[in-house]
Parts: sequence; C-alpha cells; structure tokens
Amino acid sequence: MKQQLAILLSIFIGGVLGTLLRYAINLQTINLLFPLGTILENLLGSFLLGVLTGWGAVKVLPGAWKEGIGVGFCGGFTTMSTLAADAVFIGGERSFMAAAVYIIISLFGGVFLALAGLKAGEEVASRRQKAGDLL
Repeated sequence: MKQQLAILLSIFIGGVLGTLLRYAINLQTINLLFPLGTILENLLGSFLLGVLTGWGAVKVLPGAWKEGIGVGFCGGFTTMSTLAADAVFIGGERSFMAAAVYIIISLFGGVFLALAGLKAGEEVASRRQKAGDLL
C-alpha cells in the first residue's frame, strides 16, 4: 500500500512538471505559423520515454521513478490530442500537404527518437552497471 501511494504521488508530481513544461514551451512558440511547440514536446517526450525504456531494460528502476517519469512526466509533457487538433487546423487553414508534413515529422520523428532514446538508455545504463552504480 505504501509503495502504491509513492507511485501515485510520483505520477502526480511528474504529471504536474511535464504539463508545466509543455505550457512554458507553448507560451514561447504560440505565435509561430507552425506548431513547433507541439512537435518539440512530442519528439523530446518520445526520446525521453525511449531512454527510460532502454535504461529499464538493463537496470532495475524503482517503480516510483519509472512511473513518475514515464506515465507522469512524459504523459503530461506530450500531447497526442494537440497533434491531432493542429493537423486538422493546418489542413483546413493552410493545405493538406502542410498537415501531412506535420504528421509525418511528428510520427516518424517520434518513432526514430524513441528508438534513439532506447539505444542511448541501454548504453548509459550498461556503462553505469559496469561501473557499479545503483541507478
């Protein structure tokens, strides 16, 4: 029960931090003609989740850390619903081609960066494991 409470609290804190960072990025990019903020958030979130997954494949992460960063922070930071809404807006206001480019960059970039993050997480965790570090 105590461990479950720690996990829930870490998800809450991670979610708050991820959401606040997403909001801060959006404030800085709101006046651009292209939704660069959403692209950055989703690509960086994909990379971070990949790193977390790769790290966890090599070294055991405490549940509160794993869930707090993965579910909480990455869940609050990334945004599929905004990606979809932006794509509809771009398609209606600009062109189908611009919307397609936005979707392609977001999806393929996200998958690529998740894979890069996975490999980076595995590599860093392996090195730390060899050095005898706990995390």
